[in-house]
Amino acid sequence: MVAAAVSSWPRALRPAVTAACAGARAPRRHLAAPALPVLLFNRWRSGGYSVIPEPRLTPRPSYWHQAGNEPLTGKTLGQLAEDAARLWPQREAVVSMHQGLRLTFQETLKQADKLAAGLRGLGMQPGDMLGLCGPNSVEWYITNLAAARAGLILVNINPAYQVAELEYCLSKVGVKALVVPETFKSQNYHKMLQAIAPELASCQPGKLQNDRIPTLKSIITISDKELPGSFKFKNLFKSINPDDLSEVHQLQYKIQPDAGCNLQFTSGTTGLPKGTLLSHHNVVNNAYFAAKRLGFHHKHHRICLQVPLFHCFGNVLGIIMALHAGSTLVLPSYSFRAEDSVNAIAKESCTIIYGTPTMYIDIMAKCQDSPASLSSLEFAITAGSPSPPNLFYKIANTLGLKKCYSVYGMTETSPLSFVPDYDDPLEQCAKSVGRVMDHCEVKVVDLDNKMVPMGTPGELLVRGYGNMLCYYNDVDKTQEIVGPDRWLRTGDQFILHESGYGEVVGRIKDMIIRGGENIFPKEIEDFLITHGDIVDAQIIGIPDERYGEEICACVRLKPGSQLSEEDLKGFCKGKIAHFKIPKYVKFMNDYPRTQSGKVQKYKLRDMILARGINSL
Repeated sequence: MVAAAVSSWPRALRPAVTAACAGARAPRRHLAAPALPVLLFNRWRSGGYSVIPEPRLTPRPSYWHQAGNEPLTGKTLGQLAEDAARLWPQREAVVSMHQGLRLTFQETLKQADKLAAGLRGLGMQPGDMLGLCGPNSVEWYITNLAAARAGLILVNINPAYQVAELEYCLSKVGVKALVVPETFKSQNYHKMLQAIAPELASCQPGKLQNDRIPTLKSIITISDKELPGSFKFKNLFKSINPDDLSEVHQLQYKIQPDAGCNLQFTSGTTGLPKGTLLSHHNVVNNAYFAAKRLGFHHKHHRICLQVPLFHCFGNVLGIIMALHAGSTLVLPSYSFRAEDSVNAIAKESCTIIYGTPTMYIDIMAKCQDSPASLSSLEFAITAGSPSPPNLFYKIANTLGLKKCYSVYGMTETSPLSFVPDYDDPLEQCAKSVGRVMDHCEVKVVDLDNKMVPMGTPGELLVRGYGNMLCYYNDVDKTQEIVGPDRWLRTGDQFILHESGYGEVVGRIKDMIIRGGENIFPKEIEDFLITHGDIVDAQIIGIPDERYGEEICACVRLKPGSQLSEEDLKGFCKGKIAHFKIPKYVKFMNDYPRTQSGKVQKYKLRDMILARGINSL
């Protein structure tokens, strides 16, 4: 009846109204048009509904609730792994190029269940904290799934941490067992652990007692050596107690979706990391709706995963999204090396690549002198930090991509809250981070916590199923970011458009106030990178007696570039406001970063100030 009624309406309105009646999303050209009236089906008249424009007396506030066409799922991560093994038993789940290993979805589930049973044999019980510290590897992949199948909370630990940082993380959340390689790069983890717990050198495996970390009992080392006080990782798969394996299978019906399963430490761009506790419900649903939005289910994709697995980008958007869609993860190396990524794409015919903006800069540089073919690539996903539009186009053009997507989220939202549609044009993707995720609410507020009009900058707040359970063992920090109304403060300056699409302006804490002018570094960074000789730019504020703060540009140049400070300032004149032109310019080879590739601006600022402003 509705279809018959709509047929008599003006042609331009029919698609939007028909979609609204069917509960579907209308074609984007209609939703995005600001002039489209809100359709009010108020009464039956002359064989059809009348269409009355909603009066717009005040600007529309920056609020959006994206209702989903599909309900949320109540599955756990362990059940998801079981589904993948049933749907694609012989399809490769993970390929580790540097280890020469390949495992199917069926094989990964069997290995995960054996390891889960082995962990139970060590006394690990549902809800216990299992630490995992190490680079990208098959062992990391299997341990992640084993923790979920055993009902444990996986504690993701950055392998670059030094002794004090490692101790902080282990003690902060009360890790009971730790899986770790013997060494990686310059790190000797067994020696680091002995520095924290000297008892490790003489205790029996599983019997560690240490006052500094009283919860820590077992060290499980990925090594062929018999190390003091430690279990060998591979031995946990042997001599499995049948009762423990049976209990792992039975646990899949007992583990609750709302239980914690993944503890991610914030990447520490502003100080000590906080332990973000995420549930099965958080990560399983976020990964599903992101995969659906990006069209992962349309075909079998092979993903070049060059981001670290301990980060949400690699863990949730890598492992869990791949489980939903049956995608194959290709690990090029233990940690990022552009040459390894290029070779992996060519040899494994990867169709998707994940990376941070910095990784893509290095990949593009390597493509110039590498004969390897990247013709199999279809699209790239960039996250971790905002990607300037100019860099976005360079990535797509240099790598010959059909699509390039920038997504937005944070660890505390499991992680994504904005994702593009797979058929969004490149121009749309370059200027935004996509539209609001299904089943998610967002709003943008001013300093008084009042919603600003659409299209106006303010702080982004997020509410929905993806919000973290808490910062573990840190009530005060949790209450700072999540209010009693469950709105989570992102700390990002953001613009929400009437189409539901959003764009990142910058971090509120990074804002520079120069002589009363509010300046967001990202605007200047995006402009500077349009210069042909500039590879990357980071803008920071330097204390100034007269203006309060002055602008300092920390710039990376292309090899062989002779760009000078005067050249850079000349490039700015007449193109950006005079008060946005950097007073100081520092040419650099790289910046202090987190393991996931984010620039640590507070460290960059401290480093510049330690050298003295006059040295600039």
